[in-house]
Order: sequence, then C-alpha cells, then structure tokens
Amino acid sequence: MVILYIAGGVVFGLIAGWWLGELFEKNKLKKAKEDAGKILREAKAHGEEVVRKADLDGKELLYKLRVDFEKQHASKKEELFQLEKRLTQREENLEKRLDFIENREVELTKRNENLKRLSEGLERKDAMLTQLIEEEKEKLKRVSSLSPQEARELLLKRYEEELRADKAKMVRSMEEEVKEEADKKAKEIISLAIQRCAVEHTTETTVSVVQLPNDEIKGRIIGREGRNIRAFEMATGVDLVIDDTPEAVSLSSFDPIKREVSRVALEKLVQDGRIHPARIEEVVDKTKQEFDKKLIEEGKAAAFEVGMHNLHPELLKLLGKLKYRTSFGQNALQHSKEVAFIMGILASELELDTRIAKRAGLLHDIGKAVDHQVEGTHAQIGGELLKKYGENEIVINAAESHHEEAEFQSLYSLLSLIADAISASRPGARRETLETYIKRLKQLETVAKSFEGVDKSYAIQAGREIRVIVHPNKVKDEEISLLSHDIKKKIEEEMDYPGNIKITVIRETRAVDYAK
Repeated sequence: MVILYIAGGVVFGLIAGWWLGELFEKNKLKKAKEDAGKILREAKAHGEEVVRKADLDGKELLYKLRVDFEKQHASKKEELFQLEKRLTQREENLEKRLDFIENREVELTKRNENLKRLSEGLERKDAMLTQLIEEEKEKLKRVSSLSPQEARELLLKRYEEELRADKAKMVRSMEEEVKEEADKKAKEIISLAIQRCAVEHTTETTVSVVQLPNDEIKGRIIGREGRNIRAFEMATGVDLVIDDTPEAVSLSSFDPIKREVSRVALEKLVQDGRIHPARIEEVVDKTKQEFDKKLIEEGKAAAFEVGMHNLHPELLKLLGKLKYRTSFGQNALQHSKEVAFIMGILASELELDTRIAKRAGLLHDIGKAVDHQVEGTHAQIGGELLKKYGENEIVINAAESHHEEAEFQSLYSLLSLIADAISASRPGARRETLETYIKRLKQLETVAKSFEGVDKSYAIQAGREIRVIVHPNKVKDEEISLLSHDIKKKIEEEMDYPGNIKITVIRETRAVDYAK
C-alpha cells in the first residue's frame, strides 16, 4: 500500500514535472515568440527608418546631381552661345570684307576704265599734237615764201586770236571777283531803291478810296473824341485815313480782303447815316458774313466757268479771295482761269485728261490767297492747302512745281509751268501794250545780231531771256563769256526794259558723215 502510494506519488510527480516542464516550455516559447515579434517589429521599424533615410539620401543626391547637371548644362549653353556669337560676328566680318573686296574690285575696274580713257585721250592728244606740228611746219613753209608784210599780218592775226582768248579768260575771272565783292554793294543799292520807291508802291497797292456825298460826313465818321473811327478800325483791322482830300477818305491795309470788307461796310454806314460804335460793329459783322458768302459765290462762278465741280468749300472761298489779289497788275483769279483754259487746250492736244489739267490750272496759284498770312512761297503754301483739302496728287504737284520749286511728277506739272508763263507773258497781261512789247522783242534780237559771229537770236519768256546761237567756226568756247558780256553791256546802254534779261550764248559743233 505504501509502495503503491509512493509509486503513485512518483508518477504524479513525474506527471506534474512533465506538465510543469511543458508549461515552462510553452511560456518560454511564448516569450520567445513575443521577443521574436518585438525584434521583428524593431527590425521592421529600423528597416523602414533605414529605407526612409536612404530615400532621403537618394533624393538629396539626385537633387545635387540635377543641380550640378543644370549648372554644367547652363555653362555649356553659355559657351555654345558665345561660340555662336563669335561665329556670327566672324561671319559678319567676312561679309564686310567681301563687300570691301567687291567695292575695291569695282573701284579698281573704274580706275582701269579711267586709265584706259586717259590713255586713249593721251593717244588722241598725241595724234593731234603730231598733226599740229605738221600744220605748223606747213605754215612755216608757207611763211618762208611770204613777203615780210604778209608774214607780219599773219603773225598779228594769230596774236589777235590769242589776245582775244586771254581777254575772255580775264573777263571771266574779273566777273567772278566782281560777283564775290558785289553782294554788299547790291544790297545797299536795292535798299536805297526800296527806300525811294516804297511809298509810291505801297500807296498804290494798299489803299482804297471811299467817296463821300459831302465833307460834313467826315465829322460823323470821326465821332465825338474819335470814338467812331476807333470803333471802325478796331472792328475791321484797317486804318481809316481822313485828310484834306475833298469828299473822300482812304482805307489802308496790306490785306485786300479786310480792305474790301471795310470799304463796303463804310459805304453802307455812309448811306444809312447812323454812325455810332454799336451800329459800326453790327454793319461790319454783317458785311463780313455777306462777304464770306460772296467769296464762295465768286469761287463757284470761276469753277463753273472752267467746268470744275466738287471743289471743297474752303477752296472755293480761297478762289474767291484771288479776285482781290493782283500780281504785277494782273488779277490773280483771272490769271488762274486763263491758265486753266490754256492747260485744257494743251492737254487735249497731248491726249491727256482735260478735266485734271483744268483743275490743276485753276488751283495752281491758290496759295496767293493766303501768302501774306503764311510763311513760304505761294507754290509751297498752295501745295499744303491742296493736301489739306484732299486734292489729287497730280493737282498738288502741279501747284508746287509751276515755278520749278519741286520736281515734276507728271506732264500736268510741266503744262502748269508752260500755261502760267503764257498767261503772265501775253501782251497786256502785265501793263505793257502790244506795240511796246513787239518793239522791245525786235530791238532785243537786233542788238544780239549786231555782233560778229552771231548766227541767230531768239527773244523768249516775254523778253526776259535772249538765246544767241553763234557760228562755231567764228567764235571759240573761251570767247563765249566775252560775247555774252558785250551783249549785256549793249542791251543796258541802248534799251529800256522791266526787270532782268538773261543772255544765253550757245555754241554747238556737229560732225555729220554718211556710211555708204
């Protein structure tokens, strides 16, 4: 029993020990698993940390590599740009050198051509010299057979020809010297002439006379303490001159339009009889309005007479102003109409557009309507006005170039110059009778023909120029200036004429032969 009890205790102990061992092993295994899981988690966390750090390091390295690459790329790009720039500059330099070389080649070619021409000229001169030597030899042979008197006459003739050539050269040289020194003297003479003639000319061209019914009206025009005359001059911009002339007063102004307006206004005031400052202003304003309408009507009438339509109203007004403008005594509007008609005839003969020609002729002097108000020549002013009011380029150029102040761009411009000269130079246009005109032209041609060696002479430009054609065998080139000087002196001594006369001497040699 005891043995069984002991055996059972041993067995129980063995079983308990085995169970405890198993339990210990389970706890140990569990702890080992927990430790393993902890180690795995730590390893995983460490691995993730390492991966993250490696990733950051990799990104940082990649960024550095990219920055370095971009720097290297920018540096290479800058180097390439500089290289390209140098290549471009070198190419430009090469092109410039090529252009320079080409220009030098052209210049050398021209020089070679000039040298060739000079060489040919020298050869010709050499041949001429040889010929002259032969001629001199022949002359010497002839002289040797001449009598002393004949030889003396021949020698004197040669000396005379040489002296004439020397005289012509001396005259030309002296003329140049005189021209250089004459400017100051000419200004003094012109200023003195202006001083002597200014009063008479100014009175003629700047004064209008208004007839009065009686001398009593002069006092009413003056008014109390001169208030009426001051009001009139203020309203019109014209000087009212009241002197001892019976039954007349004078209106003085350089502006013909203002002078005409003041004349009409004063005649209305005298006719009405009511003369006081308020009435003066009213009548002057009303007269100005009526006169503007009258100017447009005058312009329309001129345009209708020529056959022009669709002119700008301001151009019509300016045309009307030309009625009160004169040039050397010739009415500017009448002159413009004449030029328009003449240009129309010339254009029809040349099969050009007569409407454009007439339009250009009518408007060629439009600048004269305002040339006293605007700086510049009337041709320049006219061109600007026509541009302003949208005229045709042909018409504008005709106005600008009819005194050769601009280049001719069409035949119409040349026709405007011709027609203007024809209208201005016709007998009677500018205060000269037909008989005097023809007599002056004949006398001018006769004076020119009176000189030895003159073949023909033609008075042109209404006697403002004389063209003299000489025999080339009788007058040499160096004698032309001497001949023109002699003709000028004889014209000044024997003739009376307005303005200046241009003397043009023409010498022409022609060689004609026929191939058979």
